[in-house]
Amino acid sequence: MPTNETNESKQLNLDLRYLRMARIWAENSYCQRRKVGALVVKEKMIISDGYNGTPSGFENVCEDETNTTKPYVLHAEANAITKLARSSNNSEGATLYVTASPCIECAKLIIQAGIKRVIYAEQYRLTDGIDLLRRANIEVTYLNPDDYEHKETK
Repeated sequence: MPTNETNESKQLNLDLRYLRMARIWAENSYCQRRKVGALVVKEKMIISDGYNGTPSGFENVCEDETNTTKPYVLHAEANAITKLARSSNNSEGATLYVTASPCIECAKLIIQAGIKRVIYAEQYRLTDGIDLLRRANIEVTYLNPDDYEHKETK
Protein backbone atom coordinates (compact mmCIF):
# COMPACT_ATOMS: atom_id res chain seq x y z
CA MET A 1 0.00 0.00 0.00
CA PRO A 2 1.56 3.37 -1.00
CA THR A 3 2.34 5.76 1.80
CA ASN A 4 1.21 9.38 1.93
CA GLU A 5 4.83 10.42 1.46
CA THR A 6 4.99 8.43 -1.79
CA ASN A 7 1.73 9.97 -3.03
CA GLU A 8 2.90 13.47 -2.04
CA SER A 9 6.20 12.89 -3.83
CA LYS A 10 4.40 11.70 -6.98
CA GLN A 11 2.09 14.74 -6.87
CA LEU A 12 5.06 17.09 -6.43
CA ASN A 13 6.77 15.52 -9.45
CA LEU A 14 3.59 15.90 -11.52
CA ASP A 15 3.17 19.52 -10.39
CA LEU A 16 6.76 20.31 -11.36
CA ARG A 17 6.36 18.68 -14.78
CA TYR A 18 3.14 20.56 -15.56
CA LEU A 19 4.74 23.85 -14.48
CA ARG A 20 7.70 23.20 -16.78
CA MET A 21 5.22 22.48 -19.59
CA ALA A 22 3.42 25.75 -18.83
CA ARG A 23 6.77 27.55 -19.13
CA ILE A 24 7.32 25.99 -22.54
CA TRP A 25 3.77 26.94 -23.56
CA ALA A 26 4.52 30.56 -22.52
CA GLU A 27 7.07 30.67 -25.34
CA ASN A 28 4.10 30.92 -27.75
CA SER A 29 3.31 34.40 -26.45
CA TYR A 30 4.13 37.38 -28.66
CA CYS A 31 4.32 39.65 -25.60
CA GLN A 32 7.75 41.18 -25.04
CA ARG A 33 7.51 42.38 -21.45
CA ARG A 34 6.46 39.05 -19.96
CA LYS A 35 5.52 35.67 -21.39
CA VAL A 36 3.05 33.68 -19.28
CA GLY A 37 1.71 30.17 -19.87
CA ALA A 38 -1.15 28.24 -18.27
CA LEU A 39 -2.42 24.66 -18.36
CA VAL A 40 -5.68 23.32 -16.97
CA VAL A 41 -5.30 19.70 -15.89
CA LYS A 42 -8.03 17.31 -14.80
CA GLU A 43 -7.49 13.65 -13.96
CA LYS A 44 -3.90 13.83 -15.27
CA MET A 45 -5.06 15.15 -18.67
CA ILE A 46 -4.41 18.62 -20.04
CA ILE A 47 -7.89 19.87 -20.92
CA SER A 48 -6.92 23.42 -21.87
CA ASP A 49 -3.94 25.69 -22.35
CA GLY A 50 -3.29 29.37 -22.78
CA TYR A 51 -0.67 32.06 -22.97
CA ASN A 52 -0.92 35.82 -22.71
CA GLY A 53 -1.69 37.65 -25.92
CA THR A 54 -4.16 39.62 -27.95
CA PRO A 55 -7.70 38.39 -28.75
CA SER A 56 -8.26 36.25 -31.86
CA GLY A 57 -8.12 38.31 -35.03
CA PHE A 58 -6.00 41.12 -33.51
CA GLU A 59 -2.40 41.83 -34.46
CA ASN A 60 0.09 39.85 -32.37
CA VAL A 61 1.54 42.94 -30.69
CA CYS A 62 1.00 43.18 -26.93
CA GLU A 63 2.79 46.47 -26.15
CA ASP A 64 2.40 49.97 -27.49
CA GLU A 65 5.24 52.32 -28.56
CA THR A 66 5.98 53.17 -24.90
CA ASN A 67 6.33 49.44 -24.04
CA THR A 68 3.09 49.53 -22.05
CA THR A 69 0.89 46.46 -22.30
CA LYS A 70 -2.21 47.16 -24.37
CA PRO A 71 -5.40 47.08 -22.27
CA TYR A 72 -7.03 44.33 -24.32
CA VAL A 73 -4.24 41.77 -23.89
CA LEU A 74 -5.60 38.58 -22.34
CA HIS A 75 -3.80 36.84 -19.50
CA ALA A 76 -2.78 33.20 -19.93
CA GLU A 77 -5.32 32.00 -17.34
CA ALA A 78 -8.17 33.88 -19.06
CA ASN A 79 -7.17 32.40 -22.42
CA ALA A 80 -7.11 28.85 -20.99
CA ILE A 81 -10.46 29.26 -19.19
CA THR A 82 -12.26 30.88 -22.12
CA LYS A 83 -10.90 28.17 -24.42
CA LEU A 84 -12.67 25.67 -22.14
CA ALA A 85 -15.96 27.49 -22.78
CA ARG A 86 -15.59 26.65 -26.49
CA SER A 87 -14.87 22.98 -25.84
CA SER A 88 -16.78 20.06 -24.37
CA ASN A 89 -14.41 19.91 -21.38
CA ASN A 90 -15.40 20.83 -17.84
CA SER A 91 -12.93 22.40 -15.37
CA GLU A 92 -14.84 21.47 -12.21
CA GLY A 93 -12.25 20.22 -9.70
CA ALA A 94 -9.31 20.80 -12.08
CA THR A 95 -5.84 22.20 -11.34
CA LEU A 96 -4.50 25.32 -13.04
CA TYR A 97 -0.74 25.50 -13.57
CA VAL A 98 0.46 29.00 -14.40
CA THR A 99 3.92 30.51 -14.68
CA ALA A 100 2.99 33.72 -12.79
CA SER A 101 0.64 34.27 -9.85
CA PRO A 102 -2.90 35.13 -10.96
CA CYS A 103 -4.21 38.69 -10.76
CA ILE A 104 -7.54 39.42 -9.12
CA GLU A 105 -9.44 39.42 -12.44
CA CYS A 106 -8.10 35.99 -13.35
CA ALA A 107 -8.76 34.77 -9.79
CA LYS A 108 -12.45 35.56 -10.28
CA LEU A 109 -12.50 33.49 -13.48
CA ILE A 110 -10.68 30.63 -11.74
CA ILE A 111 -13.26 30.60 -8.94
CA GLN A 112 -16.20 30.68 -11.37
CA ALA A 113 -14.64 27.90 -13.50
CA GLY A 114 -14.69 25.51 -10.52
CA ILE A 115 -10.92 25.07 -10.48
CA LYS A 116 -9.86 23.73 -7.06
CA ARG A 117 -6.05 23.97 -7.16
CA VAL A 118 -3.71 26.64 -8.51
CA ILE A 119 0.02 25.99 -8.74
CA TYR A 120 2.15 28.96 -9.82
CA ALA A 121 5.86 29.44 -10.44
CA GLU A 122 6.52 33.19 -10.01
CA GLN A 123 5.47 35.51 -7.21
CA TYR A 124 4.03 38.91 -8.14
CA ARG A 125 4.23 42.05 -6.01
CA LEU A 126 0.43 42.20 -5.72
CA THR A 127 -1.17 39.32 -3.82
CA ASP A 128 -4.85 40.25 -4.18
CA GLY A 129 -5.50 37.43 -6.68
CA ILE A 130 -3.89 34.80 -4.46
CA ASP A 131 -5.68 36.20 -1.42
CA LEU A 132 -9.06 35.95 -3.19
CA LEU A 133 -8.39 32.36 -4.29
CA ARG A 134 -7.56 31.36 -0.72
CA ARG A 135 -10.68 33.11 0.53
CA ALA A 136 -12.65 30.90 -1.90
CA ASN A 137 -10.99 27.80 -0.36
CA ILE A 138 -8.95 27.05 -3.46
CA GLU A 139 -5.66 25.31 -2.75
CA VAL A 140 -2.90 27.71 -3.85
CA THR A 141 0.75 26.68 -4.01
CA TYR A 142 3.86 28.59 -5.03
CA LEU A 143 6.27 26.12 -6.58
CA ASN A 144 9.36 27.25 -8.46
CA PRO A 145 10.66 24.42 -10.69
CA ASP A 146 14.14 26.02 -10.62
CA ASP A 147 14.37 25.14 -6.92
CA TYR A 148 13.91 21.46 -7.83
CA GLU A 149 15.89 21.26 -11.05
CA HIS A 150 17.31 17.73 -11.44
CA LYS A 151 16.08 16.86 -7.93
CA GLU A 152 12.80 15.09 -8.65
CA THR A 153 11.92 12.75 -5.84
CA LYS A 154 11.70 9.03 -6.41
